[in-house]
Amino acid sequence: MHHPGPPRFTAAGRTLELAPTDPDPDATYRWRVESAPLTSDVSLGDDPVEFITPDAPGTYVVELDAPDGTHRQTIRAFPGELAPAGTGGGVSGMSGFASGSARPTGQSGDVTGSGSGAGSGGGDGGGRPRIQLHGAVEGDTVVIRADPQTNPNSNKPRESLDVEFLVDDRDDLSQRDVTVDGWELRIPVSALPKLTRVHAVAVGESYSVPDAVAIERGEISSSGRVDVEGHSSADADADISIVRLNDPPAWSTDVTLYEIYVRGFASDDEEADNTFEALTKRLDYLEELGVDCLWLTPVLQNDDAPHGYNITDFFDIAEDLGTREEYEKFVDAAHDHGMKVLFDLVLNHSARQHPFYEDAYKNPESEYYDWYEWQESGEPGTYFDWEKIANFDFTNLEVRRHLLDAVDTWAEIADGFRCDMAWAVSRPFWTELHERLKTRDPEFLLLDETIPYIADFHDLAFDMHFDTTLYFTLRQVGRGAEPAEAILDAVEQRTEVGFPDHASFMLYLENHDETRYIVECGDPEAYAAGAALFTLPGVPMLYGGQELGQLGRRDALAWEHANEDLRAYYESLIDTRNETDALRYDGEFSRIDYEAESDRVVAFAREDGQKYVVALNFGAEPAPVEFGVSVENHDVVSGERLEADEHGLYVDHVAVLPVDE
Repeated sequence: MHHPGPPRFTAAGRTLELAPTDPDPDATYRWRVESAPLTSDVSLGDDPVEFITPDAPGTYVVELDAPDGTHRQTIRAFPGELAPAGTGGGVSGMSGFASGSARPTGQSGDVTGSGSGAGSGGGDGGGRPRIQLHGAVEGDTVVIRADPQTNPNSNKPRESLDVEFLVDDRDDLSQRDVTVDGWELRIPVSALPKLTRVHAVAVGESYSVPDAVAIERGEISSSGRVDVEGHSSADADADISIVRLNDPPAWSTDVTLYEIYVRGFASDDEEADNTFEALTKRLDYLEELGVDCLWLTPVLQNDDAPHGYNITDFFDIAEDLGTREEYEKFVDAAHDHGMKVLFDLVLNHSARQHPFYEDAYKNPESEYYDWYEWQESGEPGTYFDWEKIANFDFTNLEVRRHLLDAVDTWAEIADGFRCDMAWAVSRPFWTELHERLKTRDPEFLLLDETIPYIADFHDLAFDMHFDTTLYFTLRQVGRGAEPAEAILDAVEQRTEVGFPDHASFMLYLENHDETRYIVECGDPEAYAAGAALFTLPGVPMLYGGQELGQLGRRDALAWEHANEDLRAYYESLIDTRNETDALRYDGEFSRIDYEAESDRVVAFAREDGQKYVVALNFGAEPAPVEFGVSVENHDVVSGERLEADEHGLYVDHVAVLPVDE
């Protein structure tokens, strides 16, 4: 089916990309505007991938003539003054660092709400609201209820928020059977087709990131989500499931992630026949540490840059690592150790040594010339003046087809994708990929690397996001450039820029691109920052060797120089998070009153039934802290009592203390 996908929410003056899904590069596709507001003059061209900029508020319907018929897509455009602030330039939401691009400039692609701190709202500055949809079967009616929330910076009451619903254009449901009353949408059970998807936004001083649910009838539906453990609800009718489409896979919120730099992590093993065998031999160690999800840096054929991100063949494993069979054997072994495996998916570009690029360079007659973006100079489009890669042109259907086929190939093996440079890739392409993968496996994880993070990427695109804001803040705190309490601001910024409450975040201190935290900030700071990963809301990620005190960024692990105390410390942090519900995904996060003599100390609360106070100390010496609530003097991380005097309880690097109820 070539339908362009779910309905879209945007603002007048913002540009959206329109593209057929599952494209056939040899087919003909034609777009037209079927209806628009009376004052609109908007029109579309003749390309298979088009761009539309609503020029008046209201509802637009575009039609796509495709080989399998004519498809309609609804676009709801709000007044321009409601557009969320902090939007990255470019159709994909990119930050504008391209050295050359075929994409239209100054366009948002409906990607808004970055984590840069540039702003989070439209209108008179209150910020983006948030929304969640929930459903139930009540008698002979399905009821979808919206739960809108104002932005933390807004002074408007929750009751002032409106909710706008759109039923998916792809679903065979008559609008006559849909009743909307305020924050509720109702559909008679008798009118339901096999699959109905409902989308909605909250509207106040701006409009929210959309949320969506699927109403499914029968044991099997085209979404593949019926009766999937952890996703289905509405037990009142065994034939109907109501599924939240933007919730992360249940398994993904409980794991400890571990990044493996594939050409360094086990490169000291001289006995293994290939890299994947060497990595397999380290699985016992990782299991003992408490790791249960692995992210491997790219494993595909590349231009011999050791990081592997410059791909020369999207369908073949790099020869220096092993074969596809050996990679699959490693994944199977990881599964046997109770670990999931994430495949590092690189879609924005290829290496300049890719045979398609080599054929296309300075050769407009090449069949691959239109696969790439080109500058006026004849050089390829790229970001940050990177010299070894060339950006793909996603307006080319052959590019989209090639990459979708690659996605299908590796999704058969991995449990999820870590999506490289997600901000630079066509936004509708991510929505297509999301639906393509979730249809087959609702538990497949999509993790985006977007710097700074983008709130709209949690709308039918990604399940989990790099918390780049917290990363930079932890670096600032570690260097002494910010007080420790800035960490709390970083966590709260997620909501301020419009991320919904169900969004999931990956917390990290370092990765293969960054200087080791312990090198840049110091030992005491590294202990406290490490504890932050396991006590703040989110999913902790360790970079290979972080737990050993590794100093080199991409070196073989220095096992003989491992800091065993640090490793034991991380084991205790992992155990504490695994055993303490309040520290996990569903645990509530809040500020508390506390007093400390040093601004290197911060305290906050986590709660899921039992409430705990967490204190972090980035200083070199234990620091006294007094809390505004009564706590038990029993640190669940160390299992010991803290020293205490008239100044308070003395916290070394971290303390997690139960609150006396």
